[in-house]
Amino acid sequence: MSLRILGVVVLALGAVGAGSGCSSQAGPPAFTGVPVRVTCTTTIVADVAQRVGGDRVQVETLMGAGVDPHKYISGSGDRKKLDHAHLVFFNGLHLEGKMADLFEKNHGRWRARAVAGTIPADKLRTAEVDGGEHDPHVWFDVPLWKSSVGVVRDALSELDPAGAEVYKSNAAAYLKELDDLDREVRAKLDTIPKDRRVLVTSHDAFGYFGRAYGFEVIGLEGVSTASELGTPRRNELATLIGTRRIPAVFTETSVPPVGLQGVLDDVRAKYKHEVKLIGGENALYSDALGGPGTPGATYPGMVRHNAGVIAAALAP
Repeated sequence: MSLRILGVVVLALGAVGAGSGCSSQAGPPAFTGVPVRVTCTTTIVADVAQRVGGDRVQVETLMGAGVDPHKYISGSGDRKKLDHAHLVFFNGLHLEGKMADLFEKNHGRWRARAVAGTIPADKLRTAEVDGGEHDPHVWFDVPLWKSSVGVVRDALSELDPAGAEVYKSNAAAYLKELDDLDREVRAKLDTIPKDRRVLVTSHDAFGYFGRAYGFEVIGLEGVSTASELGTPRRNELATLIGTRRIPAVFTETSVPPVGLQGVLDDVRAKYKHEVKLIGGENALYSDALGGPGTPGATYPGMVRHNAGVIAAALAP
């Protein structure tokens, strides 16, 4: 994440360090009864909070549908949403960059929980991104993402003991749904021959997906879309696609497709190889869910859509 973006995030959220004296709010608002006001950083995190919390929660999101969290610039309304919340859920692993640092350093101001915070380090992919050392895109491995359900369930139950049984029941039902989803996705992806399991995307967000479901994953950009794309990387990717005759590459809903289109122009010119550019309504959901009414409006819908598109494009 660039220094300019980090600076804007800090200014927008305000100087909230201990002893700064910049805010009249000493801590999070007292919880006196439902609904539990929940603020989440991303739509993917918000989906978990809504599924576990059900009718007992009121969920707001800082980053809307289709928003790239790596390039997100916080607005003045974000601080208001955070200060109003009984609970704040964020992904963690530096997906949110400097914003996550503020949550961790000012835990007395917000009841903030990182939903990826309980995943053992040996199950995380190593990646230098936005000041962190691990790849934050853990939701692409459905069994791994199940840990977020427990984090949300426990935080809600601690704050709202009267609703603990509801949260426990909702979480159990959702975990079963995720188990079923994982089996469905594996069956669909198993139709792709192993020699065609190469997933080329706009940025390297699908590493956990590749590890979980047996794909080689190649991103035009790095783990963070805030990194700059250079000519050597573009040439490298064009050579790989052309020499290996990869049949399709995939755009993402939260990343402009310009970079990939340029690579494919090079492939056609240098290798005379036609590659399908999968985009439009078939673009993959990566760092954010889709809007209401889209296939990716929920986390299971996002996963199901991505698996279907990938299977259709890479099948012989």
